[in-house]
Parts: sequence; C-alpha cells; structure tokens
Amino acid sequence: MVYVNSSAIKRAEYDQVSRRMTLWFPQGHSYTFCGVPAHVYEGLLTAPSKGSYYNAYIRDRYQC
Repeated sequence: MVYVNSSAIKRAEYDQVSRRMTLWFPQGHSYTFCGVPAHVYEGLLTAPSKGSYYNAYIRDRYQC
C-alpha cells in the first residue's frame, strides 16, 4: 500500500497477479478496480496531479 501526496487520493494498492487496484479517498471511501494494467497504476503514482490522472485514465473504467 502506498500513501500518495494528493488532495484527491489518499492511498493506493495494486496486486500485479490479479491486476486489482484499490484507491482510498480523503472522504474515507475506497474503490476497487479490476483488470488494471501495471502501467496505469505506475502512471498514477508518478503523475504530477493524481486527481487529473484518475479522471483521465481510471475513473469509470476497469469495473469489477
């Protein structure tokens, strides 16, 4: 689990075997995404704006 420096996302967890990613938000809720490619998770961690990256590449995708 990785804590990220973002006002939009609190922490992220990724399992390479199942390709599941779970994101926790400052409001206290979390979402799990399925079939997430490793490069998408890495992109989130390295993005200057985690919220913008989430909206562009993750939100409403990778439904379980």
